[in-house]
Amino acid sequence: MARASRWNSKDIKNGFWEIELSSWKYFHDYIRQEMLDYSHYVWRGQRDSKWRLESSLDRILKRKPRMNREKLAKEHLENFKYSVRGRRGENPQLFDNDNAWWSLGQHFGLATPLLDWTESPFVALYFAMENSIKTTSGKRAVWALGSFERKNEEIKRDWDSDERPPIIERIKPLQDENYRLVSQSGLFTRSPLGIPIDAWVDEKYKDFNKGILIKFTIPEEDRRDCLRTLNRMNINHLTLFPDLYGSSEFCNKRLDINKY
Repeated sequence: MARASRWNSKDIKNGFWEIELSSWKYFHDYIRQEMLDYSHYVWRGQRDSKWRLESSLDRILKRKPRMNREKLAKEHLENFKYSVRGRRGENPQLFDNDNAWWSLGQHFGLATPLLDWTESPFVALYFAMENSIKTTSGKRAVWALGSFERKNEEIKRDWDSDERPPIIERIKPLQDENYRLVSQSGLFTRSPLGIPIDAWVDEKYKDFNKGILIKFTIPEEDRRDCLRTLNRMNINHLTLFPDLYGSSEFCNKRLDINKY
């Protein structure tokens, strides 16, 4: 009997490439065999393969009239700036741009236009698998995003406005408040308001035959074995969240998963 294929690569369309893995076990194989030299990609895990790459702020603003969304986003950030006064400890770091404020808010649960990414594909796999809630599709997703700086430069050259150009920014904040970001090898992206990253890539990379954005779909069966394996690699809540929340979630996993 022929061995089942480890993965199925679909055709690349407009810079988007989907790769279906037949098991989480083959994620390591694919990274080792096909992507070890592509260190410029960043990674994101999502519990449901059907979810788009849209921010928490966009999910809220979708319920608001389109003409008011930019104004509401600016008011939302100003409200956050005022609400944190006196709550950042003594001599807090001064921020000179909105992305720094959004990054701070992202760490503490604010709805922001940012998405979390990591430089580690296996940390992304952990975040795709760690939640026990089953999906309707039965598949989780790990996304990989390549370099888009050249496309940003093209957009900015043709942009004639004082408003923020419709680019994707890669943000690596230097602030000290977000110690989780360091433990997770994390960074953020910010796309134009109301436009998921997958939609942005589809629009800006028409007929592009390389995978700027790659989506790995992974069956969620044997999820517990996946988490046990990642734990042996020292990828768990204890290492990714160096705080009491991380300790609590790590203990919950040990209670829930046999021989974790």
